[in-house]
Amino acid sequence: MMPLTKLLSRTVSYGRPFAMAAKALQHCRYSSAAAQVAESETEALKDYADYRRSLYGHITHKALLVDAVGTLVLPSQPMAEIYRTIGEKYGVEYSEDEILHRYRRAYSQPWGKSRLRLLLFYFSLRFILLISIKLFVDRYVNDGRPFWQYIVSYSTGCSDSQYFEELYNYYMTDKAWHLCDPEAEKVFNALRKSGVKLAIVSNFDTRLRPVLRALNCENWFDAVAVSAEVAAEKPNPTIFLKACELLGVNPEDAVHVGDDRRNDVWGARDAGCDAWLWGSDVHSFKEVAQRIGVQV
Repeated sequence: MMPLTKLLSRTVSYGRPFAMAAKALQHCRYSSAAAQVAESETEALKDYADYRRSLYGHITHKALLVDAVGTLVLPSQPMAEIYRTIGEKYGVEYSEDEILHRYRRAYSQPWGKSRLRLLLFYFSLRFILLISIKLFVDRYVNDGRPFWQYIVSYSTGCSDSQYFEELYNYYMTDKAWHLCDPEAEKVFNALRKSGVKLAIVSNFDTRLRPVLRALNCENWFDAVAVSAEVAAEKPNPTIFLKACELLGVNPEDAVHVGDDRRNDVWGARDAGCDAWLWGSDVHSFKEVAQRIGVQV
């Protein structure tokens, strides 16, 4: 008679193929469900495009609003690598992983709260705090220096002003950025020839325009709505409404494309614009143009 332990061992062994098969079947079911959801979303977008064409004709939107960082342009090197490389000669000792961790922590803090903490550390006079409450609610006010000085200092542990200036100026050059879609210029030219107006809508400081000039793409757009100038950051509807005002279109006639669901999609829709999520609803500017009704 076979020992009980051996019998159990064989039972488990024989059962393994069935367990693996069940697991594979479960995975297939999840994959199938995900595919069905993606197909359903694609069909919904197509139906909506057809609906807009029935209302507005072949061209579904009169204006295209485009997010800058993450959609139009991308950093050419990882942020932590640049902070570390430039910072070495200024005594920065943190590793890239530590810089990235500290950067994310600092950046995720509400700016007003972060700034007030900084002021509390340096000052004890109440009137300074009261004045600062209004001044530092928005991160990208004018050139954004107070915000970025805080971010750089917290991320690297270095408060050297020369280090900050070198880093700050680096992100105004074409070395720091590259275009996300190499066909962008061709697509935007086709859209403008078809009568579609273009604008950038971005949470950025006043360095955005020099960046666009450095990349030779500023003249692709009819308007630029940047939070540093509008005094409102996405997802605040104000910045989207300002872009529409600059273009001379109604919000319902514009579609915004960006990579952040909260800031770009929800913010634009709150303003009355249509919105597509970059990397999900659309993956290239050629696809954006096709959805609008312009062939490239």
